[in-house]
Amino acid sequence: MGENALRKQKLALRDEILLRVEKPARYIGNEVNAVVKDKEKVDVRMAMCFPDVYEIGMSHLGIQILYDMFNRFEDVWCERVYSPWLDLDRIMREEHIPLFGLESQEPVKDLDFLAITVQYEMCYTNILQVLDLSGIPLSAEERTWEHPVVIGGGPCTYNPEPIAEFFDLFYIGEGETRYRELLDVYKEARREGADRKEFLRRAAKVPGIYAPSFYRVEYKEDGTVRAMVPTEEGIPAVIRKEIEMEVSDTYYPKKPVVPFIKVTQDRVVLEIQRGCIRGCRFCQAGQLYRPVRERDVDMLKEYASDMLKNTGHEEISLSSLSSSDYSRLPELLDFLLGECSRKNINISLPSLRIDAFSLDVMGKVQDVKKSSLTFAPEAGSQRLRDVINKGLTESVILDGAAMAFEGGWTRVKLYFMLGLPTETEEDIRGIGDLCNKIAAVFFETVPKEKRVNGKVQIVASTSFFIPKPFTPFQWAPMCTKEEFLEKAYLTRSSIKEQLNQKSIKYNWHEADVSVLEGVLARGDRKISGVIRKAYEKGCLFDAWSEYFKNDLWLECFDECGVDIGFYTTRERGLDEVFPWDFLDCGVTKDFLAREWKKAMEETVSPNCRMQCQGCGAARFGGGVCFEERGDGYGA
Repeated sequence: MGENALRKQKLALRDEILLRVEKPARYIGNEVNAVVKDKEKVDVRMAMCFPDVYEIGMSHLGIQILYDMFNRFEDVWCERVYSPWLDLDRIMREEHIPLFGLESQEPVKDLDFLAITVQYEMCYTNILQVLDLSGIPLSAEERTWEHPVVIGGGPCTYNPEPIAEFFDLFYIGEGETRYRELLDVYKEARREGADRKEFLRRAAKVPGIYAPSFYRVEYKEDGTVRAMVPTEEGIPAVIRKEIEMEVSDTYYPKKPVVPFIKVTQDRVVLEIQRGCIRGCRFCQAGQLYRPVRERDVDMLKEYASDMLKNTGHEEISLSSLSSSDYSRLPELLDFLLGECSRKNINISLPSLRIDAFSLDVMGKVQDVKKSSLTFAPEAGSQRLRDVINKGLTESVILDGAAMAFEGGWTRVKLYFMLGLPTETEEDIRGIGDLCNKIAAVFFETVPKEKRVNGKVQIVASTSFFIPKPFTPFQWAPMCTKEEFLEKAYLTRSSIKEQLNQKSIKYNWHEADVSVLEGVLARGDRKISGVIRKAYEKGCLFDAWSEYFKNDLWLECFDECGVDIGFYTTRERGLDEVFPWDFLDCGVTKDFLAREWKKAMEETVSPNCRMQCQGCGAARFGGGVCFEERGDGYGA
């Protein structure tokens, strides 16, 4: 059978069940570009799982890339699986229906691998839901060859320790480089009749693979980590991330799977580069994905055309941590504007810096409907923007706003963070002040007769700062829930004091979710018992505010004797060993410590193209680190 072959097998769910659940199309598979193979003709069967509802998981580019890669291997059939929504979850438990892959509609527990992408800490209980509904023991040590090998990947696996108990393996880094080798190790182990532990032992020696069962954590009396020790000879003490340096010549789906129903990102996604040159000190992605690697512009043109043709999508989004920094952006956009205007296809450009070039581009792509513009100043004062190395001055923000208003935009979204290191009341009040200044720029720039919608609309949103692993702020203490809320109330009252307050709307994130996210982000193996207990008490879809049960989580911390403050509000010394220090993400701990000290001195570091900061990523031998040497990378 080839792609989109009509299935002879029946669906895993009876019609009467599908009629009882919301959005049954989440569970039937057979979408355009879904891959169906003959299971008798492959050696390895696997499922790629995104532990959230279908609409969220189908919007994730990483899974589309790996799904395409695995299915290009003739000996592998990769399916997809997502978290069943609460209505189906209940029915599957009542009727003992095992969780199934969308393509084959067969139980996940019968496959060889279950690969789970771990994108967000608040999905941890959903990981247990997927294992539980599949009939796979939650603890890796209880599994036999009767169960799939459970492997995790994605940004949260740069601190895998809170969920280490539930995984056989973790893949640290970018998935294009080592999976073929790992699958061959698996095939050889099965062919030889090796036991499961022997396979995991061999897997642990594949670069980038972490097998938690071969490591022991030693703790000091104060509860901090003394060391992470391999328990056998030949198991690496440090695991270096895997990175794909040839991003123009690697796996990327020309035929991404097209969902039946509207999903969060209902469009073609074109990843134009990996990494970011900016070095914001709070941003984990900006460190993990170093060095910046640009995709070749001709490759992007070809893929854009093919993906639009193969999906029928009416929008294309250019994906990157900072799209404005892609050196061939003008050429790529000229091509896309020509292609897309003929076919009435929209172009979306997230992550642009607000400057004259970007506004000109957005004016072209949003000609008919000028949607809102997004700025991310992150902090209300220049002092605090220097602390976090945002590299954005107030004059740049106000000049950008003026150009936007002249160009016809009337709605501006502003993103800020509360609880950043060294933050003062003055910094918080600066948020309202900056919003007010932007509103004033509108009234100064746009004459009354040209104010089509009457007035400007400014939406200020604040999230709460969470110190993430492998950032210069990994040493920073975090605020308590009460401190976070005080800061949000102060922000709100300072906005209400502004002259232009009627033009400003304010939203803030839930504080208790942020505190839990901080624990899960920086936790060690002691946290796994809390996660398991929370799941057993009914915590699920914690990322969805209406289902988040903070009181149950607090109960679980109490019952497990785990102190939340130890992971959140505690000060950390520069000499502390972190639970994630056995991983090498490409940037050195010395570099992160230097940046932490510079933050305390309110000193800005130039971006990678202006001046190398010696972060350590040059050892990968390419990308932005070598642009000036003419090695064929980047600009």
